[in-house]
Amino acid sequence: MGSAIFLEKISIDPPPEKIYQRLGYKKRTTEILAKQKEETDRFINEAFSFISLKGVFLRLTIHHNDGEKIILTGNLTFNSKKLSAFLRGCKEAVLMGATASNAVMEAIKGKTRQDDLAAAVVYDATASEMTDAAMDWIMDYFNQLIRREGKTLLTKRFSAGYADFNLENQKAIYEMLQMEKLGVKITSNFILLPEKSVTAISGIRG
Repeated sequence: MGSAIFLEKISIDPPPEKIYQRLGYKKRTTEILAKQKEETDRFINEAFSFISLKGVFLRLTIHHNDGEKIILTGNLTFNSKKLSAFLRGCKEAVLMGATASNAVMEAIKGKTRQDDLAAAVVYDATASEMTDAAMDWIMDYFNQLIRREGKTLLTKRFSAGYADFNLENQKAIYEMLQMEKLGVKITSNFILLPEKSVTAISGIRG
């Protein structure tokens, strides 16, 4: 089994359109005043200053997939029909994780304590979308690595807690990725802390 690859700094810009969508704005139907947009953009930039994106990925061989159960390198076993179908035809998989780190969560709490809920909501949306964008960045980066082998990564990823892939599987992914090295912890209910931290699995074709 290969070693987990840690990415101590992922440098990407905030995705404004996705942040606005998360805030409930629809491009063609939601009217936003210039003053309101100016304030929202300022909050996005403030949130960005608190975000420090980090990530990790680990490539594993799929040793068994019978449509109900998947067994990967290290005897990592997942029982999920949906995940089995998602990885059908793949001989390898990649586990990945990303975090926006703790500073932005403290900033959100600070704004909430100050009763500045408008800022807190925008900070939260920015951190969520940037963490998701970091996962996209990891997938793009990994795809470039395996292209030279004539292989490609699936365009989507699958996270614990989705469909029949129980959230408790997040603990095994967290441990395999050694996410504690990124400052991420996991609760007894399998929730990652800081909150803006995510894990996922995708498949490799070819």
